[in-house]
Amino acid sequence: MSEPQIIKLTERRPEVAPEDLIDGFVPPPHFSDVSFDSYRPDPQQPSQSEARDKLRDFTQQRRETGFLSKLFGSKPKAGKGIYLDGGYGVGKTHLLAAAWHAHEKPATFGTFVEYTNLIGALGFQRARDELSKMKLVCIDEFELDDPGDTVMMSRLMRELTDAGVKIVATSNTLPGALGQGRFAAQDFLREIQALSAQFAVLTIDGEDYRHRGSPTPPEPVDSAGLDDYAAGTSATTVARDDFDEVLDHLSSVHPSRYSRMLEGIDMALWDDVHTIDSESVALRFVALVDRMYDRGISIHNSGQRLDAVFTDDMVSGGYRKKYLRCLSRLTALASGTEK
Repeated sequence: MSEPQIIKLTERRPEVAPEDLIDGFVPPPHFSDVSFDSYRPDPQQPSQSEARDKLRDFTQQRRETGFLSKLFGSKPKAGKGIYLDGGYGVGKTHLLAAAWHAHEKPATFGTFVEYTNLIGALGFQRARDELSKMKLVCIDEFELDDPGDTVMMSRLMRELTDAGVKIVATSNTLPGALGQGRFAAQDFLREIQALSAQFAVLTIDGEDYRHRGSPTPPEPVDSAGLDDYAAGTSATTVARDDFDEVLDHLSSVHPSRYSRMLEGIDMALWDDVHTIDSESVALRFVALVDRMYDRGISIHNSGQRLDAVFTDDMVSGGYRKKYLRCLSRLTALASGTEK
């Protein structure tokens, strides 16, 4: 067994040209070959198979662009979106990626944050024009963190559906409840209601499959234990970093580049993991873990156990669902149950 290449994540500073961003809006490697047939619904949760079947039907619909629809000026019915609502680990992202694979192209796939980053890089008009060319837009982890996002995404979804673009989104929050606990949602109720009107909701019940038999991350090891992981792995490339240095590095790399920063890495080893006490730092860390989960990068660490990285106030606060999803994914990556 050849020794892996040991690199430092903190030495990577990827550059991505704005015009290349949209080319990267495809399912990540973790979901590169999923399908509706490979989705395994829990027989005890009929909503899972129902959501799969309805979403499969949705992807098979075609826009009405024939002579009669043009003559009578009717808008395409396919513009109505599907919103997959459910808890963590019930297979929403699997189904979203399956929809992307099954649907006619062009189509895009990305997280909510990646779409807002795209708008920031290209400007609203250009981003809207590029996305309006799509037959399907898939948005994972749909959540609104501030009033500006509420207005911007409401407008974008409205203009895309008016253009006949089909939209599928996933979230842990019903459309009408987006933003609750985060900001004065009542002040933006009209925008939130307009956003909610773009979707038909499919609720998926069930438990987090990532935690079946593995409710907590493994216990941390010492520095020598991390050396053993690096020496004994079959991984090609291992990133080993001090945890504090990783957190500092994230502040100097735009989140839209985190995925590119992780390219080729199979395993991450973190020295001296500890509780993060700054919410802005914690949210950047959440974005990193999301991209690590996309790529199935295994994690081993010294210091504190990974489920102690966020404070109790964070986990019970306005970003609670982000942190709980992150903890779920950290457990999966550290336990080898992310598949």
